[in-house]
Amino acid sequence: MSRRLVITADDLGREPGTTEVIAALLAEGNVTATTLICVSPAAERAAELARELGVLPRLHVTLTSERGLPRWRPLDGAASLVDPDGTLTDDPFALGARGEAGDVVREADAQLRWMRDRGLSPVAADSHAGTLYGLHGRSWLAETLEWCARHGFAFRLPRDPEPYFGGPLPQPLAAAHERAVAHADALGVAIPETIATNRRTAADLGSYEQLRDDYLRRLAQLPEGTSELFLHPSREDAVAGPDGIVRAWETRLLRDPAWHAALEREGVELTDSWWP
Repeated sequence: MSRRLVITADDLGREPGTTEVIAALLAEGNVTATTLICVSPAAERAAELARELGVLPRLHVTLTSERGLPRWRPLDGAASLVDPDGTLTDDPFALGARGEAGDVVREADAQLRWMRDRGLSPVAADSHAGTLYGLHGRSWLAETLEWCARHGFAFRLPRDPEPYFGGPLPQPLAAAHERAVAHADALGVAIPETIATNRRTAADLGSYEQLRDDYLRRLAQLPEGTSELFLHPSREDAVAGPDGIVRAWETRLLRDPAWHAALEREGVELTDSWWP
């Protein structure tokens, strides 16, 4: 079995700067997939660019706003997902304390309809800010997998979570993950072998070279099967605070000859999906 890798640029549609960078990376062939945020003001332009490029984004189910941007509003408007002003909170833990499973599923359906109405019919989904996985309170993972099965979707849930978390999962998270993988398999929902991303801040990393070296290490450690590397490339001036630095570094990485040389040296086959 060979090692295959989906290189995903998350957050198409987040705002214009990020959207432009991801569209350019797709056009250059430096990423193989992207995910679309449907609830932002930039979503219409993002959908238009995807159609122009002939790219089918995954649905990036979005239940929280982004710090540093005007608050987004859900498409369904379910009460348990919003603050008193009707906007999505930018605190995943606030959502995790109050969100109801039925409201989560209805909002996912509304975002899916939004994409289909614009000529984009995704075949896979994932979770913006990790809110569906129960990392910030309530978990809607079982309901999400059942929703994916109804639509015939693949879902970003790693079969092996250790590369993402940096080691074995603590209990009871490990048991919950094992149940979720078994549930996905029973439902026929395709999931990647593993997933990887950068979870460190600019201060933690210290330099672009450290971020690059971290990604090169992750690349060398990829298991057999199809895995996903997801990044959040953008321009530094498009994302407020230190996050903008890391996102700009990730853009630089995806164009770095050293990164492309490592992909060739490792014999990793690039693909746009982990499902058949």
